[in-house]
Amino acid sequence: MLEKWLKESSYTVVFTGAGMSTESGLPDFRSAKSGLWRTKNPQQLASTYAMQHNRDEFIAFYQYRIRTLLKCKPHVGHMILADWQKRGLIHQIITQNVDGFHQQAGSTNVIELHGTLRTVHCSRCRRTYDAKRYVEEQFTCTCGGFLRPSVVLFGESLPYDAFEQAWTAAERADLWIVLGSSLQVSPANELPVIAKRSGAKLVIVNMEPTPLDDWADLLIHGRKIGEVLQEIDELL
Repeated sequence: MLEKWLKESSYTVVFTGAGMSTESGLPDFRSAKSGLWRTKNPQQLASTYAMQHNRDEFIAFYQYRIRTLLKCKPHVGHMILADWQKRGLIHQIITQNVDGFHQQAGSTNVIELHGTLRTVHCSRCRRTYDAKRYVEEQFTCTCGGFLRPSVVLFGESLPYDAFEQAWTAAERADLWIVLGSSLQVSPANELPVIAKRSGAKLVIVNMEPTPLDDWADLLIHGRKIGEVLQEIDELL
């Protein structure tokens, strides 16, 4: 069914969440239960408050995340999506993830709703550096400002341009495919609803049920995204 919809759709959007990244071996930091995070709330460490008032633990948290990221790579699902984009089967990728795996796999024009962990930037002059600086214990810009990860922290809004582009894509979509998102984080979880209300077919592929399952035209639970995409790819 999905392969038929992919062929028929004139504008297909793929929307990816944490489940897409965990198949690459990247842990979902919200569920981290070891070391420093056993007695700490990662959401508090990944906040504007922590950056200002709890900087040592803020830095340690993002050093951990960046080191982990650098050990992982895109999986077959990322590769298939990049290929489908080149073939014109999908037209836009929107992600809640900050790992950059879609771009590493070859996808282009990816809308990153929550920024990227691949770079850090100066909180004063906005100059951008490779995130490896955090691993190398370099946290200060040439201007003297503090280098922070280029991700959306708790306490910050989503990038206006990224969300506006995503909203436009949702209104335009004929087919909206959710891959590995719990659809619980606002306002990103509004996008599939906008797409559905605008006439798109909604497909949800996620390990666990989501709050939007009743809206879906096709539901796939309890299966790895990479395996599902491989099966579809063989039918195209």
